[in-house]
Amino acid sequence: MDRTVVKGMTTAAGWLALVCLAVVAPASALLVWTDNRSPDTVQGKVATVWRTVGQTLRLGGEVGPPLRMVLSVLLALVSLLYVSTLVGLVTTAITDRLTELQRGQSTVVERGHSLVLGWSEQTPTLVAELLAAHAQRRNSAVVVLADRDKLDMERELRAVLIAAGGGRRVRLLCRRGRPADPAALARVSPAAAGAVVVLPPDTPEADTQVVKTLLALRAVVGDTRPVRVVAAVRQTRYVATARLAAGPGAVVLDVDGIAARTLVQCVIEPGLSLVLEDLLDFAGAELHVHRVPGLAGRTFADLRAACVDACVVGLVRPDGSPLLNPPPQTVLGPGDAVVVLAEDETPPTWTEPPAASPPPTWTEPPAASLPPTWTEPPAAPSPPPPSVKTATSADLRAAPRRVLVLGWNRRGPEVVDGLARNGWEAVREQALPAPDPDHHVLVLGGPDGHPDPDEHTLVTLLGLRAAERESGHRSPTVAELTDAQHRPLAPAGPHTDLVVGGRLVGLLMAQVSQTVELAAAFDELFSPTGNAVRLRPATDYVPAGTEAPFAALVEAAGRQGATALGYRPGDSRVPLLNPPKTGTRRWSHEDTLIVVTTTGILQPHERPAQPADTPVSP
Repeated sequence: MDRTVVKGMTTAAGWLALVCLAVVAPASALLVWTDNRSPDTVQGKVATVWRTVGQTLRLGGEVGPPLRMVLSVLLALVSLLYVSTLVGLVTTAITDRLTELQRGQSTVVERGHSLVLGWSEQTPTLVAELLAAHAQRRNSAVVVLADRDKLDMERELRAVLIAAGGGRRVRLLCRRGRPADPAALARVSPAAAGAVVVLPPDTPEADTQVVKTLLALRAVVGDTRPVRVVAAVRQTRYVATARLAAGPGAVVLDVDGIAARTLVQCVIEPGLSLVLEDLLDFAGAELHVHRVPGLAGRTFADLRAACVDACVVGLVRPDGSPLLNPPPQTVLGPGDAVVVLAEDETPPTWTEPPAASPPPTWTEPPAASLPPTWTEPPAAPSPPPPSVKTATSADLRAAPRRVLVLGWNRRGPEVVDGLARNGWEAVREQALPAPDPDHHVLVLGGPDGHPDPDEHTLVTLLGLRAAERESGHRSPTVAELTDAQHRPLAPAGPHTDLVVGGRLVGLLMAQVSQTVELAAAFDELFSPTGNAVRLRPATDYVPAGTEAPFAALVEAAGRQGATALGYRPGDSRVPLLNPPKTGTRRWSHEDTLIVVTTTGILQPHERPAQPADTPVSP
């Protein structure tokens, strides 16, 4: 009986039918053979027995001798028992199926879906970006597998789903199970997924869990059917182990390393955190890789000028290596791809290469109000080189070189080392310092192991704001947060950059999961050396008061070895990436140009542009 019940509703219903027939068939035969009105032939009697068996559900109805009445009542009781038991089995089976669906233990049958393994503070951000990335596709899905209650996961992600359009085009499926369990992994069809993202859980053994999940993923999928895998580990020392477990072609991100490098860049370039978030999310403009036929043989300068509705950022070689902000004379090869900053995956519009023309000069525009053109400003005696090798144009504007560090965690040594490589002196402070415009302040979250590391950051920021109100001075501040939900609580002013490391990593994983070629490009943008995103005064490229389109600044930045991505108006902190290239505006000292340029070397052109000899009319 135990073995029969555990086999499921179908087996139990089959045995129930056989038992009922074993009682109903003999009783029906007795009813027919004791009936004087039954046919005389055996064939006729058998047919009558068959009809009587089929009419068992009629509850009684026979009259006559007591034997016939007893047999009729027996058949009625058997039919009642059979129907009630069958209804109970069907109801139990349906209830079990609904419970299985509610618990998230059913099998995923989708193909080409994005699969998220694990749950952490990055999960809502990552799912939101994946939903935005899938919004332009039909019949797509995002699947989340984590060892949490399915209803709890759906409740937390409901706001994300509503923000993505209510799921009209993209389905969000949550399944419960341990990501390191091969049986649970098999239920979410990882072999059929378009991309698999492995998140480190919010536990002390997070990185070892990521390694186990990657091993289980390879065991389920196998090495003969490669899947695009993007994983993240919290501590740098686990990166090599995770890459070995993930296998060739997988991308493993270092959460601590990315957070530390982002903090360093935001200290060097105040206001950079919002630019990086805008660059990494799928809202607005983001990086895309396109292989466009017919562009081979054109130089990077031609590509930059010929792209009408996007900003050309670099190239991707056939072996996958990126070449961001290459020299203008770099030629696009037959197998090269173009990295552009655009609004969506639609290929940008390209114009034909312009005819050869003499170098542009500053001239008085004709009455037709054509956009002005200009050349490099007149050569001026170069100042003596600074003593610090990593000086930038900010040094020439007397930027502060000391950072006061408040708080400490495991990322502290890497942050201090990155600041030192860029010529900044980091000083750890135990107490709140007096506000000083000549000193930057860096607030690290922590300490490690604290259940809410953002508590220290919020309390410290509150103390800094109180000290600033008393003294009337402000210190440029960079504060680290781990949870994006705490950002509205942070007492931050316009001079404070809030770096949410978990959100940046979630955005980065979403971007790489959709376009794996961008992994190496983002690694270079976040590295201490090489090309990086920088904020430069617009007047470094055009004279103040010039009325010109954004395309003119793209050309001017290109002549100075930089690639323009957008700008930030002087009266706003919100960056504008990939703005329209045709509309003109008057550029002032307060406007900031967002560029990709090489860091660590002082270029002769990295100083405020000299005014042109010939005045330019609006």
